[in-house]
Amino acid sequence: MNKRLKLGMIGGGHGAFIGGVHRLCARMDNKYEFVAGCLSSTADKASKSAEEIGLDPSRSYPDFKTMAESESQREDGIDVVSIVTPNHMHAAPAIEFLNKNIHVICDKPMTSTMEDAHKLFEAVSKSKAQFFLTHNYSGYPVVREMRSLIKNNELGKIRIVKGSYLQGWLGLKEEASGNNKQAEWRTDPKRSGVAGAVGDIGSHTMHLIEFITGEKLISVAADLTTFVDGRQLDDDASILIRMSNKIKGSLSISQVATGEENNFRLSIYGELGALHWSQENPNYALFNKLGKPNQIITRGGSIKQEGSMSYERVPAGHPEGYLEAFAQIYSDIADVIKNKDNKMDLIKILPNVDDGLHIMKFINATVDSSNNNSSWTDLSTIK
Repeated sequence: MNKRLKLGMIGGGHGAFIGGVHRLCARMDNKYEFVAGCLSSTADKASKSAEEIGLDPSRSYPDFKTMAESESQREDGIDVVSIVTPNHMHAAPAIEFLNKNIHVICDKPMTSTMEDAHKLFEAVSKSKAQFFLTHNYSGYPVVREMRSLIKNNELGKIRIVKGSYLQGWLGLKEEASGNNKQAEWRTDPKRSGVAGAVGDIGSHTMHLIEFITGEKLISVAADLTTFVDGRQLDDDASILIRMSNKIKGSLSISQVATGEENNFRLSIYGELGALHWSQENPNYALFNKLGKPNQIITRGGSIKQEGSMSYERVPAGHPEGYLEAFAQIYSDIADVIKNKDNKMDLIKILPNVDDGLHIMKFINATVDSSNNNSSWTDLSTIK
């Protein structure tokens, strides 16, 4: 019998956005059973949130320490916990559960500070449990196909990368409205960290470029801007990047681009070809091969590298999107925890604590660069 993993959750109660997404995506492939949670830092709200989603009241906890202790002592205790809190509350619960040898799935970015990032990194190294990050865009089949094409040298030597992630939802001071919880914490340095848009969506952009190319970021020259008066963190950024193997590139990050919804685009240019992908139309990518007609890569289509699209849920032409990509991360994590035959292949592509620490250095390097007249800043200088 293929038993489902018992899943717990920290955060994600009433009014939260991402918690419901995590629960939905964890259930999609029938590999998890949601059984326990501390759904809010406020005990009364945690209890009411548990009632809303039908969680057993005896396994709704007032705080994460009580939950970790209780669940680790139960014969039917959780196998893995998802942490879906604001950034400043990632490290403490993650460390608590890792110390109890319970696997951790954590929202990005890994923490709000470099100090917490190093503490969490150390906790992972000492634990028998595993740590995963939900950089969910790496779950798209077409994105994985692009990664395979580059790995198989279809583009030749990579020269240039361009990443653009544009949203418009913070064009006004939503955090002052009193009814936008997401805006409140994402623009609060005490909860979000040193960066706003860069930490929120710039982290996704940089991770996905590295995921597809297989190369690592070395240094940045960044110009961060706060356009909305009174806002404490950046809401727009222009970033030049240098990567391994002499790759150059640029990132355009904004949450004040009027009219934009979730316009996340990548272009990767090599000596022999180029790839272009848009998150708002994720089942397709444009493949330019030098001297040949342009090709359109479709999810489930005829252009397919071995293994890159092995997780399609419906036939080609039936759209899959954000939720399926997110569910793929959960499905892959379950296979790793259960020691499935494909475990070693999946470990190579699932975001982990090394990726988390690296992206934290990226976030901090962009802030340091911007604070120093956009000077080039090496990630190696971030401690």
